[in-house]
Amino acid sequence: MRRREFMAALGAMAAWPLTGRAQAPGMPTVGYLGAESPARFATRLRAFRQGLGEAGYRETVDVHIEYRWAEGHNERLPALAADLVQRNVTMIAAPGSVASALAAKAATSTIPIVFEIGADPVEVGLVASLNRPNGNVTGVTSLNAEVTPKRLALLRELVPKATRFGVLVNPSNPKNAEATIRDIEAAAHKLGVETDILKAASESDLNDVFATVVRLQSPLCIANETFFANRSELLAGLTMRNRVPAAHQSREFAAAGGLLGYGGSIAQSHRQAGIYAGRILHGARPAELPVQRVTKVEMFINVTTAKALGLAVPVSLLSVADEVFE
Repeated sequence: MRRREFMAALGAMAAWPLTGRAQAPGMPTVGYLGAESPARFATRLRAFRQGLGEAGYRETVDVHIEYRWAEGHNERLPALAADLVQRNVTMIAAPGSVASALAAKAATSTIPIVFEIGADPVEVGLVASLNRPNGNVTGVTSLNAEVTPKRLALLRELVPKATRFGVLVNPSNPKNAEATIRDIEAAAHKLGVETDILKAASESDLNDVFATVVRLQSPLCIANETFFANRSELLAGLTMRNRVPAAHQSREFAAAGGLLGYGGSIAQSHRQAGIYAGRILHGARPAELPVQRVTKVEMFINVTTAKALGLAVPVSLLSVADEVFE
């Protein structure tokens, strides 16, 4: 690891809050490896803690949690994972990010790991199979990655005259980006539309992305990815300011003024990850726990934004939306 990356990771460690570190003797410790910050992971954390509590483990009462946050910098994750291993935590939870799950797996082959991702865990190299994970890794998947092509199809319904669509991916998460590009280009071919692949790995990259989208005058389909998921309000604001019809995975995006939110239920998948973490603390081995699939998918439409963009929302979509913002 380069010295600059190592020092950045040490800086992230130094920023952890000092409160809540006292631990009763013999209390198990969960190492929580977060790709973002506590504020951006607030919804996920609540759901994870809920599942952990349902399994019989309340934070500070029955279990201690050591948090490590990469603050949106995937390059910090290996050092943070290595620190958790050095501290000999009972298990590692790596929810919400392929990059954090892979960093945890690379750091240890013995400490149990529970992930929560929207991608295929076999394809990205986390487990050997869904039914028989083998090794020390298991977890939960949602349908977020698999529904990205559907997100494109829904955006096409909302903007029927468009023939080119921008597709936003994160190059710092290459396995996820490659799978997204492959799947969405296949979907675009079936729809008879063209795609322009746009890349952003930092907030500063987003200004260039939207300048390109405005120049191309194309709607934007945002890939399922932790960096984008945790910047739903920022992305919604950019789409509104630049008058770009866009589809994202989350409710927060549509609530903040984005046109369409469509994706797997984050609350359900992170809750299930917490339940799995509790089962491992009770003594279950990851190899004995098949990867769980949360199949609930949610759709959110902002009709006020649609009207501002001069778009008519089909009644067929309004009738099946989980929530309509107006």
